[in-house]
Amino acid sequence: MSVWTAPLDFTTGVAQEAEPLPGPFGLGQNYPNPFNPATTVEFTLPVAGYITLTVYDILGREVALLVRGERGAGRHTAVWDARGISSGVYYARLTTGGRLSEIKMVLLR
Repeated sequence: MSVWTAPLDFTTGVAQEAEPLPGPFGLGQNYPNPFNPATTVEFTLPVAGYITLTVYDILGREVALLVRGERGAGRHTAVWDARGISSGVYYARLTTGGRLSEIKMVLLR
């Protein structure tokens, strides 16, 4: 019995998967919503930059500052622990480089 062989003039391998590209600028809906006493807010940045993520009450008064500073491109999360805050409707606002995104959150006691 004979075996046929042929020289290979190329190499094979497994291609590495590229890092996923950052998504578009945006603020995702908090979860859980409604919440008590804490909730998680997710946001995506297409490029690194200075951001602020602030929580406001229905009258527009600042209630909490969740994030202020430089963040890299990609997906990030912040947790708001609302212990000691009254039930009601609140707004989380993400701002960076002239962009703004806002979501409505409901705190139920």
